[in-house]
Amino acid sequence: METSEKIKDILSIELEKRGLRKTVERFKILEAIYERTDHFDVDELYHSLREQNFHVSRATVYNTLDTLIDCGLVRKHHFGGDGALFEKALGFRQHGHVVCINCNKILEFCDPRLQTIRESVGRVLDFDITDQALIFYGTCKDGCESNRHQSHLKPEE
Repeated sequence: METSEKIKDILSIELEKRGLRKTVERFKILEAIYERTDHFDVDELYHSLREQNFHVSRATVYNTLDTLIDCGLVRKHHFGGDGALFEKALGFRQHGHVVCINCNKILEFCDPRLQTIRESVGRVLDFDITDQALIFYGTCKDGCESNRHQSHLKPEE
């Protein structure tokens, strides 16, 4: 099954479980998110929808993001900047983030040791770990660039 159809099916099932309507707006917002390759804030998502001539209120975007987070389709991050940033949650490997404290550039990284550490911590502390977040803060070595939300991850196969 194609990834976008799989994600839409997941949303459909989750909306049914929660007794929520399957609106065009929810699916369009989900689609717009999964077309992105970066971290984004609410305004960036809202404006990208408007640029596609899809008229939706900011309140609908906020409410839909909350629903998508609850459904496990979107992740919300607080990297210490002005507000929350979001990223798609399915189809990408477990990863950490590196954030530049000067320009707010965000880079993602994968390291297989993350899974090993997660399993070890869970075993030692007798804890069922269901999620994780690893964020390193520092400064860019090559000067600060204007592109602040970069992703270097490839979709899982």
